[in-house]
Amino acid sequence: MATILKAGQLFTPLRRVEQPLVFIEDGQITEITSAAHREIPGQARVFDFANRVFAPGFVDMHVHGGAGHDVMESTPEALPAIEQLLYRHGVTTYFPTTITASSTSTIEALSRLADAIEAHGKNHTKERARPAGIHLEGPFISRVRPGVHPVADLIAPGLQAFEQFWEASRGHIKVLTIAPELEGARQLISEAARRGVCVSMGHSDADLQETQAGIAAGARHTTHTFNAMRPLEHRDPGITGVALADDRLSAEIIADGVHVDPMVVRLFLRAKGVDLAVLVTDGTAATGMPDGQYRLGSLLVEVKDGKCLSHGRLAGSILTMDQAVRNVMKFANWDLQSAVRLATLNPARTTGLAGGVGTLAEGASADLVVLSDQGEVVQTIVRGQLV
Repeated sequence: MATILKAGQLFTPLRRVEQPLVFIEDGQITEITSAAHREIPGQARVFDFANRVFAPGFVDMHVHGGAGHDVMESTPEALPAIEQLLYRHGVTTYFPTTITASSTSTIEALSRLADAIEAHGKNHTKERARPAGIHLEGPFISRVRPGVHPVADLIAPGLQAFEQFWEASRGHIKVLTIAPELEGARQLISEAARRGVCVSMGHSDADLQETQAGIAAGARHTTHTFNAMRPLEHRDPGITGVALADDRLSAEIIADGVHVDPMVVRLFLRAKGVDLAVLVTDGTAATGMPDGQYRLGSLLVEVKDGKCLSHGRLAGSILTMDQAVRNVMKFANWDLQSAVRLATLNPARTTGLAGGVGTLAEGASADLVVLSDQGEVVQTIVRGQLV
């Protein structure tokens, strides 16, 4: 029996459908039409969301944890708790993101995350986001711009070290953050890109020429733009200037109003536009939790007054993706459809996700988020399963 969803509007997100009907069978979308053009079959199960908005499930390509847990934890309850929190905030697909640690700890974490990715591919669990690949943030980053990454565990970019990580992940590394100015970085960028990895430049002090060399080698994205990278100077644009001006690069931003001032978020959105801007949370174990102390990899971080800090420095965020979408609407006066694209289609394209992830279309997985017209999450639907 087919399941049919009704609402007031639907964003694919490239186009808008009024009074949509979404037909779902076996977890896939079989048809998207309008109630103005199609009658509802009598035998179908119908769920009517009245004047709400259907959008693709959100995709977070940079998240370290949530609900008191970190993705690098070895405890069995960690990932389920994180995935349930993401689900409640509209995320249906995510990329668990590592932070620099010892090679041994990183390898162990990559192996566990590979297990989780493969388990989700076989058996989906209700009310949880699913991991689509791993984002390796560090250890191939700048000692000048490490953020809170432990400097003692940073290593020079090298094919041998990357191969160890690749084997531990069983090929599930899909995003790599790297500083392109480091010796050996260009060779590693080229090899990672050849394997289909989205190579992102970040935690970097690269100048203009070094950044352009990274792009030539295969880099095509920037990690949490403005944060942990050489600042923009009018005679020294550096990596930040390239991120803003070069249309070969997509670029992510933490739109919480803490990591980047709302005025600069607006500038970023004008520069990258609806095609190339990507929202990420950089969420930590503290997301969804009260003020207190939490883990970020091997670090202890403290959350107070909306900021996540380690020794006085920003250490990830407590941002959720639905709040990031609402902040884009508030900071830049964008409409909901445009803001949604930055959390759906754009990250899916950036990471090379297949199967229609990040879009609503016939043949795609029935991953949807039901929103109010202000962007609040009413319900999240993964593979057509309604709660």
